Amino acid sequence: MIRYIYQNKDYPHFFWDNTKIINILTQVATLQGKILGKMQQFGFNIQQEAMLNALTEEITKSSEIEGEILNSEQVRSSLARKLNIILTKETTSSHHIDGVVETMIDATMNFNKPLTESRLFGWHASLFPTGYSGMYKINVGKFRDDDMQVVSNKGGWDIIHYEAPAPKEVPLQIVDFLNWLNNDGNENPLLKAAIAHLWFVIIHPFDDGNGRLTRTITEMLLARAENTSLRFYSMSTKIQKEKKDYYNILEQTTTGGLDITKWLEWFFDVLGRSIEESENIIDNVIKKGVFWQKNGIVITNKIQQDIINRLFDGFEGNLTSGKVAKIFKISQDTATRLLKDLVDKGIFEIRGSGRSTHYILKYTCNFT
Repeated sequence: MIRYIYQNKDYPHFFWDNTKIINILTQVATLQGKILGKMQQFGFNIQQEAMLNALTEEITKSSEIEGEILNSEQVRSSLARKLNIILTKETTSSHHIDGVVETMIDATMNFNKPLTESRLFGWHASLFPTGYSGMYKINVGKFRDDDMQVVSNKGGWDIIHYEAPAPKEVPLQIVDFLNWLNNDGNENPLLKAAIAHLWFVIIHPFDDGNGRLTRTITEMLLARAENTSLRFYSMSTKIQKEKKDYYNILEQTTTGGLDITKWLEWFFDVLGRSIEESENIIDNVIKKGVFWQKNGIVITNKIQQDIINRLFDGFEGNLTSGKVAKIFKISQDTATRLLKDLVDKGIFEIRGSGRSTHYILKYTCNFT
């Protein structure tokens, strides 16, 4: 009895209905071209800022899908150091976060290099530098030697959603996967990214980290499809928001036949919406870049620069002198003076009065 996709006699010869995916595939390719074209209009610094935001989101959300919460400031600082991007405020990052970041940078910066078994082992070792996943010792930098099941618990009962190929089958299946992945062929590169995502999930070659490595491989292939290491959107951010649907479609596909049409439709739909939703973030980065091009000379105070950057990056609540004093450990009089100076320079506008007094950026003043 065939229960899992790899038990089909023609595995891994997946097939799909081209008529159902051609339109959405074309739409996604158009969106990719649009966002790359948009970013090419701007300078290197703005591109780097946008990429830093996208990769920070991709790394943190990919881990969050698996239930691991990474410190986004540490991720951002680690990325900036490894990409030689200067930040106004740097945060010391853990060895673990540095390893996760190194994996993503290697995948996206060296997207045209073949993905070999040894490179894959290196990525895996970077994700688990201590040799442990939580409290549990795992095989690091080598394939699993135990059975692998995807299990959830409901009402005290274990529910098996998927059982991966036996450990002895993993090395040969990975050879087939890597040979296909590294063969240029005539396959549409976006189609290849979608198939690779599914195929690696099917094999589940490691004790842990399979989901994160799956999405890392996907990022590498999306970079290949766009022929650039610059990343301006995060697919994992969208997957995290729709995690239940993600796991459902993977379960449906891995426990069925070799027709993967529904998986491809889901993948391209999420990818397209990921690109579309990134435009708001990119627009904010562009505004920030244009702002500093126009105002960098007149705003030289480091605290004032940091205040403005925090507003661009998503400051929570209203900006008040009290909050500035607390954040920067300065007196409220000093904070008020710094904010008032920005008002006098036409950068900020005062809203409210008394205790409700707060400050906002004058976008219309600085971006027209």
